[in-house]
Amino acid sequence: MYIGTYYHKLEEKGRVSVPVKFRNSLGEKPVLTRGLDGCLFLFSQQDWRAFIGTLEDSSVTKKVHRDFARLMANEASELEFDTVGRAVIPEYLRNKANITKEVVFTGSANRVELWDRDAYHTYMESLEQHAEEIAEQFDVPQKGEDHV
Repeated sequence: MYIGTYYHKLEEKGRVSVPVKFRNSLGEKPVLTRGLDGCLFLFSQQDWRAFIGTLEDSSVTKKVHRDFARLMANEASELEFDTVGRAVIPEYLRNKANITKEVVFTGSANRVELWDRDAYHTYMESLEQHAEEIAEQFDVPQKGEDHV
């Protein structure tokens, strides 16, 4: 599980130091892909396989399933860490999330998200304003209860 928020700077050539807490859990060759809401998603190989498995299990006869699989898999890239824990974020993915200099790494349970710092703060401020409404809409099964 990934938790916490870390701030880093994007170096020239698109390199960024990945927080050691995340790097240790991500393992070798984590997968970076477009995210949702303006960020990028970073998965360990194991979490990526589980995520892709849900897409593979979806019906290929439904266009929305095919389209979502394309969005997530077509632009995915395996990252490699150098000896000091830096990885190059491909330019096309940096452009997707408008990441230019200030980067936020945030743990989101089964993945790490990469954000442009300003975009992250704007998004989180919006969430904070609606936290109670979001919590009320979120359906969490009680212990011993089946979730349908």
